[in-house]
Amino acid sequence: MKLWPAGPLYQALLAIAAATAVAFGGYFVYRSWFADNPACATGVSKRGPQNECVGVTDGAFFYNNNKLRKIFDLIRDENSSAEKAAQEQNSSPATIALMIPMTSGNPAEQAEQVEQVKGAYLGQYHANHKAFTQPPIRLLLANPGRGYKQWRVVADQLEKATSDDNLRAVVGINISLPETKAAIGHLTRKNIPVVAGPMTADDIANDKDHLHRYPGLARVAPSNSDQADALAFYSKDIKPAETMVIEDSRDGDNYLESLRKRFEKLAEGAPRAPETFISPPDFNDEGYLANTFDQMVPDICTSPAKTIYFAGRPVQLRQFLFELGERSCNKHYTVITGSHAATLTVDEKFTAHWDALTKSKGITLRYAALAHPDAWGDNSTETTGGSKAAFQELTKQLPKAGAKPSDLVDGRIIVTYDAVVTAVKGIRMNAMDKVKMPSLAQVASSWPRLHGEKRVQGASGWICLDQYGNPYNKAVAIVHLDPRKKTAVFDRIAWPRHRAPDADCSILNEE
Repeated sequence: MKLWPAGPLYQALLAIAAATAVAFGGYFVYRSWFADNPACATGVSKRGPQNECVGVTDGAFFYNNNKLRKIFDLIRDENSSAEKAAQEQNSSPATIALMIPMTSGNPAEQAEQVEQVKGAYLGQYHANHKAFTQPPIRLLLANPGRGYKQWRVVADQLEKATSDDNLRAVVGINISLPETKAAIGHLTRKNIPVVAGPMTADDIANDKDHLHRYPGLARVAPSNSDQADALAFYSKDIKPAETMVIEDSRDGDNYLESLRKRFEKLAEGAPRAPETFISPPDFNDEGYLANTFDQMVPDICTSPAKTIYFAGRPVQLRQFLFELGERSCNKHYTVITGSHAATLTVDEKFTAHWDALTKSKGITLRYAALAHPDAWGDNSTETTGGSKAAFQELTKQLPKAGAKPSDLVDGRIIVTYDAVVTAVKGIRMNAMDKVKMPSLAQVASSWPRLHGEKRVQGASGWICLDQYGNPYNKAVAIVHLDPRKKTAVFDRIAWPRHRAPDADCSILNEE
């Protein structure tokens, strides 16, 4: 019995169906192979709408960023040395992964990426050569793509590395975004310890109301709240009636959200409501906000404001400063903002126009830096909260990474170095007696112990972690941009709790 006709019409329909199947099949093969999975290198493949090379490498692949090539080569060599040292001792190296975006079309971001990789390498080098105990440390380089959009692919690779490569901590996490929040949540739920570096958003953390929101998360940089509290201590003579808030009201940016809240609190009593703007979805885009800021300036001039709290990202800050510099009113303004302002020191569009901050323009830009080389340099007068010796440990090693002291000004080398040093301490505290390789849980359990005598002697200052994994009363370097020296100049250290920590680096009961 014939189930299907065999005439010319049937044959034509069959041919069309076959061609369609081949076309769709070819499309899905093309999409799965060429669009989402052409190998860039072992462990690295093209993903997403921009076909970025994302994944995890030991330094063999530099993510199409030639600026990373030299430092990646150094990391690959150091990894080989760590493996050799472990073999000689009949053991295995422990692995740490630096997870930050390593592809970008923005020159300022590219420069920051290189700095952070250098900081991670110097932390690894210090662990293996200057403070050598067991186990030796390997460093993997994990690129989750621009804006962490491909974080899940990388997170799955890192989870596999916990068994294949003795991965014991992920460090870095340099931008406070919903994607980084999701990545940290996923990694910590998989019991992978995370040490965040330059991340500052208030809500990507554990606290007394959310004890286990991110189990195994530690942070080394002061939060936006701590920065604001330190700025309030430094600027205690500022009158709220002479302030104004300029804020980015774009949704989906944890850094902006927490900065808005803190600056609005500092400006309670200001006579005028905040002036708002909305930045592009990609905060590195220039957009059309220069015109928006130009329209704001007359209202700023007619206000009693002398201090402006700016809750925004660096590109928008640059645009605002340029427009404020063209105002018609003869008033001096101090613009205060968060730590991401450090990007201006490597932003070519800003550094070509330092005159935006000259005396004739009447603008001072001051911000809470994550770290600054003068905070704990030779002229430091602080007796607690950090040490010159710990900072010098980093500066002595800078040539190993092809870095120089001026590269430390924006703080990213320092803070990423400290994140690795913290992760290494958590690993090695548990590699004792018969335990050559601590478990993930043992490493995560170390974070609440890192205070008192067990504090981390960070190059950015003492890192004294509280019971939630947050840095307690961490030193905040207050700086301003100096157009004469064309750099960020250190003003002083300020403390979130308005006093330096005690000599024991103890966590006070402040309930």
